[in-house]
Amino acid sequence: MSEITTSMIRSRPVASATIAIAAVGAATILVAWIFQYGLGLQPCPLCLEQRYAYYFAIPLALMVLVGDQVGASRKVLFAALVAIALGMLWNAGLGVYHSGIEWQWWAGPQECTGALGDLGSTGGLLNKLESITLVRCDEAAWRFLGLSLAGYNALISLALAGIAAWAAAMEWRGGADIRTK
Repeated sequence: MSEITTSMIRSRPVASATIAIAAVGAATILVAWIFQYGLGLQPCPLCLEQRYAYYFAIPLALMVLVGDQVGASRKVLFAALVAIALGMLWNAGLGVYHSGIEWQWWAGPQECTGALGDLGSTGGLLNKLESITLVRCDEAAWRFLGLSLAGYNALISLALAGIAAWAAAMEWRGGADIRTK
C-alpha cells in the first residue's frame, strides 16, 4: 500500500471506510446484476433478499462520508457505522444460511426449496405450470473455487461489516482527527 493511502486511512478512517464500503458494495451489486441481466442467471428469493443489505449500506455509507466531510456529530457517524456493520453482519449470516441450503446441510424456506403447492384443477394445470417461475434456493446456479454466489456474498458482507466496525471503533475513540462535536 502506498504511503499516501496509508496516511489517508490513518488520518480519515471514517472517510476511508465509507468509500470502501460504498465501492465494494456497489461492485457486488453490479456483479449480481450482470449475472442476472447480462448472463440470464435468475436469482432465487434468498438471493434477492441478500441484496437488501447493500441497498441499505451503500447510500448510508455515502451519507456518512458526506457527514464526515461537513463535520457531523461523532455520535451520528458512530451510530450509522454501527448500523452498517450490523446490517452487513446479518447479511453475512444470511449468505451462510443460503450456502448451507445449497450444500443440503439444512432445509430452506418452503417458497424456494419445497414442493409445488396446489395447482388447481386439471384443466387449468397447463396454464398454472406456464405461469410458475421457480428458481430454487437449494441449487447453486454458479460456483467458482467451490463457492456459490451466496458464499461469496457471505465473505464480502463479513468484510464490509468488519470495515464498518473498525471505522466505528475509530470514531468512538476519536480517531486521528479528533473533533469536539
